[in-house]
Amino acid sequence: MCNDYGNYVDYADYLAAFSQTRIPVTWPDAIPNLQPRDDIWPTDKAPVIRRLEDGANEFSEIRWGFPPAQPKRPPVINFRSEGRRFSVGRCLVPASFFYEFTGTKSPKAKWKFTKIGEPWFCFAGLWRPMPDGGSAFTLLTTEPSPDVAPIHDRQMVILERSDWSAWLQETGNEKDLLRALPAGSLEVHQIRP
Repeated sequence: MCNDYGNYVDYADYLAAFSQTRIPVTWPDAIPNLQPRDDIWPTDKAPVIRRLEDGANEFSEIRWGFPPAQPKRPPVINFRSEGRRFSVGRCLVPASFFYEFTGTKSPKAKWKFTKIGEPWFCFAGLWRPMPDGGSAFTLLTTEPSPDVAPIHDRQMVILERSDWSAWLQETGNEKDLLRALPAGSLEVHQIRP
């Protein structure tokens, strides 16, 4: 399952995309220092657009991975979406690409997935405050699309831009939103044998 993705999104691209989609977002007072990142790993901080309890949407950088339910377990970085409803804590997690790995021996084969026709996209995610302060997010998963199935048996939910608002503002049905993209939506390259 995806435990590594990249983000090359420029701050101006966020502003333009959310203006075009007419999704109101509260932006930071100062432009954040968003460096292009080839690898965002669990427990790293990353940009998200999150829906707050008061109904506002906010851009912020928070940690990837909910704390585990039991000590000495890994953080919860992915969460199954099938048959579930998510009435609070929705967020969009921007990405330029993501990776999947195959094989049993290290280093495993590494596969890079990008969305055809778009320089970046958003995963459907959930966020929540952490007991020790700060906030964290997790990525929602679903059955794999035909593009991902040869590599992995699950995938992150990638939302179409036209569905960003429905996800954040809870105006769409989870079953319709939290699904794999059609065949031919993702370009796949093996970048490490």
